[in-house]
Amino acid sequence: MSLLRIFLAPVAAAAFVVVAVAHPAIAQQPPPAPGPAAVVPERKLAPSKRIQTAPVIDGVLDDAAWQDAPIISGFVQADPFEGMAASEETEVRVVYDDDAVYVGVMLHDSDPSQIVTTDTRRDSNLNQQDSFQMVFDTFHDLQNGFVFGTNPAGIEYDAQIRNLGEPSAEWDASWEVQVQVLENAWVAEFRLPLRTLRYAAPPQRWGVNFRRHMPRYRETSFWAPLERIYGINRLSDAGQLTGLTLPAPRNLKILPYVVGSANRNFVPNRPTDGDGEWGGDAKVGVTPSLNLDLTYNTDFAQVEVDTQQINLSRLNLRFPEKRGFFLENSGLFRVGMGNELDLFFTRRIGIDENTGGLVPIVGGGRLSGRVGSLNVGLLNMQTEEFGFTPANNFTTARVSQELGNRSSVGAIFVNRTGTGSLATDDDWNRTWGVDGALGVGDRVTVNGFAARTKTPGLSGREYAYNTNFNYQDDRHRSLFEYGVTGEDFNPEVGFVQRPGGYRRVRAGFWETLRSERIREWGFREFLPHVWYRRFDRLDGGGLHTADLHMDYYWDWEDGYFLSTGLMGTWEGFDQPFEIYPGVIVPPGDHGGLYFETELYSDRRQPVFGRVQYAVGSFLTGSQHSPTFQVTLRDSGRFTLDTTWNYRSISLPEGSFVTNLANMRVTYNFTPLIFVQSLLQYNDRTNRFSTNLRFHWLDTAATGLFVVYNDTEGMDGLGPVNRTFIVKYVRQFDLFN
Repeated sequence: MSLLRIFLAPVAAAAFVVVAVAHPAIAQQPPPAPGPAAVVPERKLAPSKRIQTAPVIDGVLDDAAWQDAPIISGFVQADPFEGMAASEETEVRVVYDDDAVYVGVMLHDSDPSQIVTTDTRRDSNLNQQDSFQMVFDTFHDLQNGFVFGTNPAGIEYDAQIRNLGEPSAEWDASWEVQVQVLENAWVAEFRLPLRTLRYAAPPQRWGVNFRRHMPRYRETSFWAPLERIYGINRLSDAGQLTGLTLPAPRNLKILPYVVGSANRNFVPNRPTDGDGEWGGDAKVGVTPSLNLDLTYNTDFAQVEVDTQQINLSRLNLRFPEKRGFFLENSGLFRVGMGNELDLFFTRRIGIDENTGGLVPIVGGGRLSGRVGSLNVGLLNMQTEEFGFTPANNFTTARVSQELGNRSSVGAIFVNRTGTGSLATDDDWNRTWGVDGALGVGDRVTVNGFAARTKTPGLSGREYAYNTNFNYQDDRHRSLFEYGVTGEDFNPEVGFVQRPGGYRRVRAGFWETLRSERIREWGFREFLPHVWYRRFDRLDGGGLHTADLHMDYYWDWEDGYFLSTGLMGTWEGFDQPFEIYPGVIVPPGDHGGLYFETELYSDRRQPVFGRVQYAVGSFLTGSQHSPTFQVTLRDSGRFTLDTTWNYRSISLPEGSFVTNLANMRVTYNFTPLIFVQSLLQYNDRTNRFSTNLRFHWLDTAATGLFVVYNDTEGMDGLGPVNRTFIVKYVRQFDLFN
């Protein structure tokens, strides 16, 4: 079979499956013709107004507070017609008193019947549905901010931005919003308590921007104009909110919880274990810009279980942090290279690395915020003894300073010390690190870090460093990275994907092609790109891993998407590697090229389908690996999402097949009440598991939680484990 036929076969198969699954259920609307370019000042100013009587938050802008409030308007498209006036008018009003900031938004819409709502659950993704978001850079450092948003169903979406990074929606704050859909508009009314935010002393100057998304046109517009390549996190180009004179808020919240559980391990003569616990958290406003979070007998029973993975490599798997206490302000403590290397990874606290089981957390605290112009963070947590694992104390200290033009500098210290009777004198580990970013003009960013660890018994190269050069404009992006990780670099409270030491090089180039002719063909843009990454062992030890990625994205105007790529992966083994039981790959350099394609349909539709297919070389042999996904939605209330990943590997040393499947079913009764199930099957463990959760939320992720977990053996042994948990968390705002 020729290479062309190998390439075209999966493309044709993918196209057939997705088109069959995801036939459009609603009519597509082309984007309106581009209007005149908006005339925009270099830096926009948004006025605010102090009020005496607070408005009633009901989604109707008829209160006296709104009548004389200045109107903020003039939204400008970032996509699809950058710099043009938005196709629908949006009007924003901002008022405040000594307790809160109030935002009223009128989102004009000539045809509300075309509004798209894909999810009605708190913190659901707003990028595929009609939505409004706002960001407040409360220290006006042009790099950090708070995001609040909603959709026509009235969901609460909040997030934090750290160092111009992507908004992190894991931050949950106490605030409220009400929405009304009218004949020719929809209205959103927000109340943001001052104690929810952190800000400097008066007179305040906040950075601000507002974002509206209209999926029927795939249109995104901003009040402070942004280039298409940027999002709401581009605070260096935001406008300014003027007229603020906010008092220092008092903040003291107590969040006690009670939890009861029943657990049954299905082994002979093992009864069902019942348990009851209590504990709680507290949030204390030390200053208007500095918060103290405390936790005692920490519990995360309501958190969704991990989505399973099958590892066919030597790399360490990284599962995401989902526990709320650790997710809040997590961006402040993030130093490294994300999923490849992280100096501080909170899943090392309270989770056993070998089994994934929970280690009891006695408690701890986190102090985070601003002291003068410095960002500061201090975290300390204490765990209990667990089996033969000693208790541990974890301490992390972080400081950083924003500089001009997207630049910053910072340092971090991480310490783990074994405590209690099971700990020994040499049971400790420490990490030191520095990091920084340098913005050069509007297009170039250079960032990097350097770190060192200290572990008793290790004396080799205990250091790591990496630097990254990135250039991006509205059409091109290029990067170059170089770094070294020593063989004894060991951040035990961090994450290293590739142990053993290596020298790392990566280079890449992306180009975005948009033109009138491309639009005439039915496409929005083409995105050809290529990158190459190589890891070599230190001291001339040869190849560790190399990856080649040459891809071409085809983005249809109607929301369909196709990628066609030539990929390559090469692995260097210095010793035999058992990739599958009984299948051992010999030492040497193995790998080669393979083709990969992905096709998915319009995510705005009630039925969404995706097919991904890889075929070609794999280590000493070959692979063909399809992935199928189907998602069904009903008006944002009901969602059924099913994914099946199949891998067929043929090697001279042996052939094998793996299957990994999951189904997530969600029903949202209201934006704060939902039930969700996650069903998973993994043929490597030969087990089927169910995680069923019912959440009745109050505010800031508090409320009633009911959880049922069931693990079943698929080899005739029947149930393995079943757990039933009921938890209730209540927030008491002592100054409200």
